[in-house]
Amino acid sequence: MTRFERAFARGPALVTFVTGGDPTPDATPAILDALVEGGADVIELGMPFTDPMADGPAIQNANIRALEAGTKTADLLRIAADFRARHPEVPLVLMGYANPMTIRGSEWFAAECAKAGVDGVICVDIPPEEDPELGPALRAAGVALIRLATPTTDAARLPAVLEGSSGFLYYVSVAGITGMQQAAQSSIEDAVARLKAKATIPVAVGFGVRTPEQAAAIAKVADGVVVGSALVDLVGQHGTDAAGPVRDLTRALADAVHSARPR
Repeated sequence: MTRFERAFARGPALVTFVTGGDPTPDATPAILDALVEGGADVIELGMPFTDPMADGPAIQNANIRALEAGTKTADLLRIAADFRARHPEVPLVLMGYANPMTIRGSEWFAAECAKAGVDGVICVDIPPEEDPELGPALRAAGVALIRLATPTTDAARLPAVLEGSSGFLYYVSVAGITGMQQAAQSSIEDAVARLKAKATIPVAVGFGVRTPEQAAAIAKVADGVVVGSALVDLVGQHGTDAAGPVRDLTRALADAVHSARPR
């Protein structure tokens, strides 16, 4: 079994996101460790970018802080490799935009991900129709390409989204930017049912999930719950002292998500 398969096999999984290099590259490892200690099942490490068009103010500001701290792709790969050495069983995903992933060539990026022990990649701005830009290189290197589905992904387009994707399917529950609003529970339930009817991989729901109560409700219908902006906000508030608050919120979220697991 892959790390993803093991993580989701236990029941609903908590997927957490923080921006790499925020507040500094040296501070990121302790924040990642706090996520693991709090009970996160899968971790997404954001690759800072100058134009994060899908992200709201919290993650936009985190990108700025990380870039101002001098964060480079090499730092993220080093952070990932060190994380893998400390946490051999926790799936790690790099999430970001195409430019940093492809500027040296997709084969280079895929090989570096594999060498660092990265399990999957989410590239926000390469749609399925442009899969050759990155997908074949990742799959050849044994790195999962995790795709996004949205409320506007209809039945005609869903097969293209699922084709060549692995790890899990990330359902973006609102048609908007991260952290600004949450979809109605009823719309999430309908969408997850529709996606799970076609997908052979787990379906995780994110965008706008901030509280344990929201996470618990989604965990009753989805295979995973993604929380990002709420954790990124804590890093923005506490800076290099963020590990403790991040651990506490992660623990509350994990308890809520894991309460939906079969007993």
